Amino acid sequence: MCFDFGIDNRFRAAARRRHHGTRKSDRLAHCGRRQSGQSLLEVALMLPFLLLLLLGVIEVGRYAYIGILVGNAARAGAAYGAQSNPQAVDTTGITNASLNDFQSNGQGSNLTVTSAVTCGCDSGGVLTTAGCTPASNANAGKCAAGHWVVMVTVTASGTYSSLFNYPGIPSSISISRSAAMRVSENG
Repeated sequence: MCFDFGIDNRFRAAARRRHHGTRKSDRLAHCGRRQSGQSLLEVALMLPFLLLLLLGVIEVGRYAYIGILVGNAARAGAAYGAQSNPQAVDTTGITNASLNDFQSNGQGSNLTVTSAVTCGCDSGGVLTTAGCTPASNANAGKCAAGHWVVMVTVTASGTYSSLFNYPGIPSSISISRSAAMRVSENG
């Protein structure tokens, strides 16, 4: 016997009369057809929620991807500046290296890049900052303890734009990443 709790007694009685004298396998096949229709209805009701969930996963993935690209662009600019002291202060070269990395991954040119150079004495892993030029620091390039280091820090900022406008969620979000590298002493 097929359990169909949503059907009233008139339909049950008619179904019993139809199936009287038929084989049990025929009755079970009829029961499966009703279950199949119920499954189709459940899928139809859940499909909007599943699509909404899929869209949310896609949006979060795109946000993470743009964040990774912005971070890679900041690292590319820092790597360019870390090659030598003259390149550490070449803001145009650092910006171009960052933009080239960002654009080579299929993104537009909506990336803002800033860079800064810091200097100081490294003594056992502790950096004591000091001015980088003799005009701002009479002992620039010399350390009483440890050795002189020059660091270049690059900050890249991009914008993530969502595929659709969602209520309560901004349509664009600013993403900013920084990378710092020690400038090569041999450069």
